[in-house]
Amino acid sequence: MARAAVIQSFYASMAWQKFRANIILERGLICERCHKLIASKGDATLHHACELTVHNIFDAMIALNPDKVELICRECHDMEHARFGLGKGKQVFIVYGPPCSGKSDYVYQNKKRNDLIVCLDSLFEAITGLPRYDKPDNMLTNVRSVYNLLIDQVKTRYGKWQTAWIVGGFADKYKREKLAEDLGAELVYCERSKDDVVSRILDDDRRRNLEVEYKRYIDDWFDKFRE
Repeated sequence: MARAAVIQSFYASMAWQKFRANIILERGLICERCHKLIASKGDATLHHACELTVHNIFDAMIALNPDKVELICRECHDMEHARFGLGKGKQVFIVYGPPCSGKSDYVYQNKKRNDLIVCLDSLFEAITGLPRYDKPDNMLTNVRSVYNLLIDQVKTRYGKWQTAWIVGGFADKYKREKLAEDLGAELVYCERSKDDVVSRILDDDRRRNLEVEYKRYIDDWFDKFRE
């Protein structure tokens, strides 16, 4: 069973629900970090000192040990895991711009070893084994599924990556800014003129044979783009 399913099953169990209720009853709805009143039981979180994994989650001395959990509010829990732009440590950048504007080049020039890159082009290449920029439409559903999973992991700061780079066109201003807000991300715009990106197609052997298709992508991006 996948890790997420195991963890979800544990938190839905009667053993956990009873344990959680007893801790809240004993300690009250006061955050043990910021010492503020927690508005409701639903906003109270029991934070494990030792991160739960598929290997230790059924060890009661770790998962159900009162001495190894801290009762904290939702905001402090988000701070603990640097979620939604809170806390320090993890950074998220949305690198956007027209097709062929050098977004991937920018990321690869700035990324470090423990960084996470979320890019549809890279996912197509990894999943299909086809040359980069060869993106069959009938594989889009599978690629999108993996992409959305990674976006969720960035949003919750899941994993041990240091910086996440989200690469895409993001021509729609509302969707772009909404995603940045949801992820606690900084926007990085790779600005190039329409003539410039069209000329870059011919300079790249991998894209030269897709000139017609890429010109259509470019026209569509500039039609939709709003600063």
